[in-house]
Amino acid sequence: MTAPQDRPDAVDGLLIDADGNRSTARWRVAEEAPLALLYDGEHFGTMMVTPRDLEDFALGFTLNEGIVAGADAVDDIRIEAGGRGYLANVKLADAMAERARDRRRSILAGSACGICGAQTVEAAVPRPPRVAGPWPDAAAIHGAFRGLIDAQPLHRDDRTTHAAAFADRDGTIVMAREDIGRHNALDKLGGALARAGVDPATGFAVLSSRLSVEMVVKAARIGVPFVASLSAPSGLALEKAAEASLGVAVRAGERLMVFGDGGDLGRS
Repeated sequence: MTAPQDRPDAVDGLLIDADGNRSTARWRVAEEAPLALLYDGEHFGTMMVTPRDLEDFALGFTLNEGIVAGADAVDDIRIEAGGRGYLANVKLADAMAERARDRRRSILAGSACGICGAQTVEAAVPRPPRVAGPWPDAAAIHGAFRGLIDAQPLHRDDRTTHAAAFADRDGTIVMAREDIGRHNALDKLGGALARAGVDPATGFAVLSSRLSVEMVVKAARIGVPFVASLSAPSGLALEKAAEASLGVAVRAGERLMVFGDGGDLGRS
């Protein structure tokens, strides 16, 4: 797998309008990578982050989670590249070490202790299963984006919740689920499809949120062959989508940005 710092910051693809007109394009993608946080060498948690200003993140997380009351309680922060992501080892003043362990136990109760940070980085970027199935055409994707608006009753009231929907090959929204968390919305959709006995390969997913690596893995595990999202993916998300043979498109104004060569868009 490509190291985070070695991935391209732009990818090739196609812009496709509602009439099917195509033009090649370059799309700048944001990056994300797993960061394992360790306090005095003991693993606390692993987060997906944009790999910039990692010392600031480590200190801010330490303060905002209430592990320490002030920056003077942090003796040192060391950032290292580790496999597929990064490690941040935060050295606390001696009086704060036990507080960090207590805080870790309070939010990770029941999990194993002594986990290696590098192992948690690897676990944060799992290999998704490969998917197969027909891809929608551009008109169906545009139609699904329009239909997603009416499939979000909670969002109409609160302007806060995310949606994950399943559309058939014609772009008709079959079912949708909402949640304040974008991951939760997709989990709800996967459960709804399973409970209804719907074959995920007969349609595609439509997301109101950005397409992160976690969302790609979840979509592949659900079994949809294609995902259309309103906000752009990260570079790592595209890498995992390629591993899964999962098609990806995002809305770009009145057009679609289809990543890769777009050769399978509308295949039968």
